[in-house]
Amino acid sequence: MRDVAVVGFAQRQMENFDGSPTCVEMLVPLLAECYEQTGWTRRDVGFWCSGSSDYLAGRSFSFVQAVDAIGVIPPVNESHVEMDLAWAMYEAWIKIQTGEVDTALVYAFGKSSAGVLRRTLSLQLDPYTMTPLWPDTVSLAGLQARVGLDAGLWDERAMAEVVNRSLTDAEKNEYAVRRGGSSVEELLARPMYADPLRKHDCAPVTDGAAAIVLAAGDRARDVRDRPAWISGLSHHIDPMSMGTRDLTRSPSAARSAASVDLSGVEVAELHAPFSHQELVLRRELGLGDDVAINPSGGALASNPMFSAGGIRIGEAAKKIWSGDASRTLGHATSGPALQQNLLCVLDATPGTDGA
Repeated sequence: MRDVAVVGFAQRQMENFDGSPTCVEMLVPLLAECYEQTGWTRRDVGFWCSGSSDYLAGRSFSFVQAVDAIGVIPPVNESHVEMDLAWAMYEAWIKIQTGEVDTALVYAFGKSSAGVLRRTLSLQLDPYTMTPLWPDTVSLAGLQARVGLDAGLWDERAMAEVVNRSLTDAEKNEYAVRRGGSSVEELLARPMYADPLRKHDCAPVTDGAAAIVLAAGDRARDVRDRPAWISGLSHHIDPMSMGTRDLTRSPSAARSAASVDLSGVEVAELHAPFSHQELVLRRELGLGDDVAINPSGGALASNPMFSAGGIRIGEAAKKIWSGDASRTLGHATSGPALQQNLLCVLDATPGTDGA
């Protein structure tokens, strides 16, 4: 296995993008920031991979237009996934493992404010039994939260504590759409939004884009004195049908955790779009109380579709670069009620433990 590190990261998260920008207008400044961080030009990038959704963009083959942000002369080695940035990064990591390239730049984008996001995401459900009912993502998360409450696995105070900590930490995040903690009691006094969820229990609709730069071996060391080496990658999926799984659990997250070494993780950036989902993930991943969770504020502070999972990896990498931590975890989820889960373990020293 080749040693591969995260050496660059750029992001934009906003409540809504002023005017009607194209994906190119969102991406060009991010790519320029990645070039500045690495000292590279476009010709130094061996592979490009993007993540986005035509459903979210409202037009077919929207990712093709995004290639304009790269430039195609000379021709580029490019791919695309209809998934979050984290999965585009996984494909790029595999590409580097083949030995065909030594460097990659992955990016993702989405303008969630252009439509009704909670309805659009219903299209990822089973097309025969679920989608015709149009159950939106917030309502499904409410069902999941209710099952856990009734089972005594968590309570409303535990959910409010997650929110209060996240919004307090988000005060230090310049990209956070929602920030500023208050108190658990004040949060619990707010009205219900989708019982038992209050609005602060749900990630805000967020526009944005993000990019991650990967490099192997000496190419990574040339860019950073302290690269964030990928020591473990794992992705598992639970059944699509909501009726075939225990919504208080996330077996795919547990299987992903069993496939990598999480011992010694100091910081975990968890992609939990709803407050109770952080509680589920902490249990399934076996994270102790000594692990700092979402110091960036996490998805409850801002959650750009198709970028938020990759942003968790980028935020985890920044902790390695700064020397604030030696071992971190980035997590991404996709699908309803934590259906899919991807883990990326990052270390200050190279050495892979599997993927």
